[in-house]
Amino acid sequence: MTDETQISPETSPAATDLHTEAHDPKVPAAWSAFMRQGWGDREVTLPRHPVAPYAAARRQRLVEAFPGERLVLPAGGFKVRSYDTDYRFRSDTAHAYFSGNLTSDAVLVVDDGESVLYARPSSTRDTDEFFRDRQYGELCVGRRPSLQEISDSLGLDVRHLDELEGVLAKSGKTRVHRGVSASVDRLVADDETRDTDFARVISEMRLIKDDWEIGELQEACDVTALGFTDSVAEWDRAIELGERWIEGTFFRRARAMGNEIGYDSIVGCGSHATTLHWTDNTGKITPGEMVLLDMGVEGHNLYTADVTRTLPVDGTFTTLQRELYDLVYAAQEAGIRAVRPGARFADSHEAAMVVLAHGLADLKLLPGSVEEALDPDSKVYSRWTLHGVSHMLGLDVHDCGQASPETYSKGELAEGMVLTVEPGLYFQPNDLLVPEEMRGIGIRIEDDILVTATGSQNLSASLPRTSSDVEEWMSSTRR
Repeated sequence: MTDETQISPETSPAATDLHTEAHDPKVPAAWSAFMRQGWGDREVTLPRHPVAPYAAARRQRLVEAFPGERLVLPAGGFKVRSYDTDYRFRSDTAHAYFSGNLTSDAVLVVDDGESVLYARPSSTRDTDEFFRDRQYGELCVGRRPSLQEISDSLGLDVRHLDELEGVLAKSGKTRVHRGVSASVDRLVADDETRDTDFARVISEMRLIKDDWEIGELQEACDVTALGFTDSVAEWDRAIELGERWIEGTFFRRARAMGNEIGYDSIVGCGSHATTLHWTDNTGKITPGEMVLLDMGVEGHNLYTADVTRTLPVDGTFTTLQRELYDLVYAAQEAGIRAVRPGARFADSHEAAMVVLAHGLADLKLLPGSVEEALDPDSKVYSRWTLHGVSHMLGLDVHDCGQASPETYSKGELAEGMVLTVEPGLYFQPNDLLVPEEMRGIGIRIEDDILVTATGSQNLSASLPRTSSDVEEWMSSTRR
């Protein structure tokens, strides 16, 4: 990171309000005054964002859910990674869903039917911010859109963030999406019951995706498939340089065609695959073993894919690897078949577990009968399956997490929901209850499934799943 444009607090007006550092050079008054003159207008006309009509419809649903109330949804701000270095900003999910805005510090206020976005616009030239501020300065980090540009794009009334405090000081029943912005939280007295209920409702509203969201998720899955293909194409480099090479290869595709990765990529070879969230990615890609790749691209509008494939490093499964892989594939097929409108969310998990429990019995691993293992008071098969088969997917990789159990984990599926189906088998390297040749093997297959009117659609179907198709794909893709 260069420091040439990072200029410092000392002599100039409003210096104490700037994000600067003690090691920055001095700014004499003459320099400050000279920098504030001779700049042309950079205002541009932005086209209406395609999310605008969908976001407007979502806000109308909010108004209907909480008539006569003031609803506050912050975007959040920058988070420190290390000292004066921030993480790349990512808008809060609920704020993005109801406004379409992706700029930092903004706050959406829906007040008795009227929606206003309070935003921090591009720097003016009457302070030093535009050329000195490390966090917001145009010459330091780039130009922010103006209030008019945001309004043109999102079809919202957009006002300066400085007006927000006065608005929130007014009387009236107010709900805040808390935990996103500490500064906003301080402006409104906490009402835990009211605000918790607000968080639940806005989470449940996202359970069913509209047409635009489904298109965004499909695009995220398509780019994710390209990232997986990139990884296999560079397989020889991965064998040479290890798990991090695959992580980096996938990240390159995510940044080139999306916003980011939707979550830290999991690249686990050999026994690393038995750790559900192995994100260190520090191991080798070792011939003779398998590597589990759990990766997803977050698109430009923040919708993310979540896909897992388990691949033989040699390009061909051994007899044992194929047997175990095919068992997981059969479980996933059963789980996907269970996805349809009116089915319970739990049906997919239960269908997959029946297949895996029978397979574990065939492998002579269960301590009793299949029926005993599948009893909810037992579930001893879970020693080797570990996790649930599904979670909702959307703007968050684990989407709608604050929805009530009655509408989510204990609820029914409905057309427009998108969820993962991802059974797995995990034999820990020190598990003495499994044969030695199985220890250290982890397998998961995961796809992103849209609930349709008549059943389901696999949004990530472009990536091969059967063992034979995986082998053929690797053979034709690997350079």
